[in-house]
Amino acid sequence: MLCTRCRIRTAVTDDGLCTFCSGTRPPLPDGLIAPVPGPGGWGVGTWPRSPVGLARAVTALLGVVIAADLFAIVTGLRVRALWDRLATDEAVDVFGPDGASAERLYLLSGNVQNLANLVTAVVFIIWFHRTRRNAEVFDPSVQRMGPGWAVGGWFVPVANFWFPYRVASGVWEASAQTRPDGGWRTLPRTPLNLWWGAWIATVLAARVTGRLWERAEEPAEIVRAAGLVAASDAVDIVAAVLAVLYVRAVTGMQAERALHGRAPDGPAPAPVPGAHR
Repeated sequence: MLCTRCRIRTAVTDDGLCTFCSGTRPPLPDGLIAPVPGPGGWGVGTWPRSPVGLARAVTALLGVVIAADLFAIVTGLRVRALWDRLATDEAVDVFGPDGASAERLYLLSGNVQNLANLVTAVVFIIWFHRTRRNAEVFDPSVQRMGPGWAVGGWFVPVANFWFPYRVASGVWEASAQTRPDGGWRTLPRTPLNLWWGAWIATVLAARVTGRLWERAEEPAEIVRAAGLVAASDAVDIVAAVLAVLYVRAVTGMQAERALHGRAPDGPAPAPVPGAHR
C-alpha cells in the first residue's frame, strides 16, 4: 500500500504513512538524497511530493478542454455554413430561428471553452509548481529559474513565451537524470518541445483568429473568420493532447526518481549561472 500522504513510497506505519512522512526515517546510506532544504526560494520542500493526483486532475481537465474545442468546432462550422449560404443566396435568413439557434450555441461553446481553459490553467500551474519544487529536491544545480517562476512566469507579458519553458527544461533534466543502476541518463525532450511548440502556436492562432472574428462584418468575412477560428480550435486540441503526454511523462519520471531515491553516481553537472534569481 502506498503512503497516504506522499502517495509515492510504501506505507509502513499503522496510520498508512511511509518512513519519511512518519518521521521515523532511518539514517540514509551513502548515495541517497539527503533531506536538506533546497536553495531555490519559496515553496521548496525537504522531500519530493507526489504529483500523481494533480497529474490525473490535469489530464481529466485537458479532456474537458478537448471536448469543449470539439463543441466549438461543430457550432462554429454550423454558423459558417449559414453565412456561406447567405453569401451565395440572399434569400437565406441568418437571423431567423435557425440562425439564432446557431448563434446561441456558438456563444455557449465560447463560454464553455473559456471556463474549461481557466480551470485547467489553474490546476496545471499548481501541478507545474509541484514538479518544479520536486526538481529542486532532485537536483537544484540544473535549475535555470527559481520555483516562483513556475507560477509567475506565465503572467509576464512577452516573457511568458519563454520563461515557463526554461522552468520546464530544468524540471525535465532533474527528473530524468537517474538510471535504475544509479548512473546519469539523458532522455529526449520531445514531449516537452512538442507541447511547448503547440502551446505557442495555439496562443498565437487564438489571438489572430479572435481579432478577425471581431472585425468581420460582411458575410464573406464572417465565413472566412469562422473557418479560421475552427482551425485554431483544432490546433488547441493538438496542444491539449501533447500537454497530456508531457504531464504523464514528467509525472512518471518524478515518481520513478522518488521511488529510486538515489542521487546519480559520478560528477553532477556544473551549476547553471543565474539560477534561482
